[in-house]
Amino acid sequence: MPRKNQLMAAPPFAVESALKTLGNHLRTARLRRNLSLGDMATKVGVERHSIAEAEAGKPGTAVATYVGILWALNLLPTLDRVADPSDDQEGLTLSGQTNRERARTSGGPSNAF
Repeated sequence: MPRKNQLMAAPPFAVESALKTLGNHLRTARLRRNLSLGDMATKVGVERHSIAEAEAGKPGTAVATYVGILWALNLLPTLDRVADPSDDQEGLTLSGQTNRERARTSGGPSNAF
């Protein structure tokens, strides 16, 4: 019997909240463009219920659906900043690099042997 995905069954509050916020943003963008759920579904190439589930922030919605909606709304470039390594302050701190050190060392060959 397959194991139940806990993230979909009972996501942490922060994850659930982020999905609902993203869904609300996508719905607002769709409505501003005067597009129906059916119009959006046709453009993205999915069923109408998939768009409705994404807009509701349902955890089981495929990430491709979210990306397809962003594409259909001409908002795909906004995805470039999500999890951008240069904005990952915790990761940079843990790796011992600051943004300044990273920029200075990324331009040429490494001197590490």
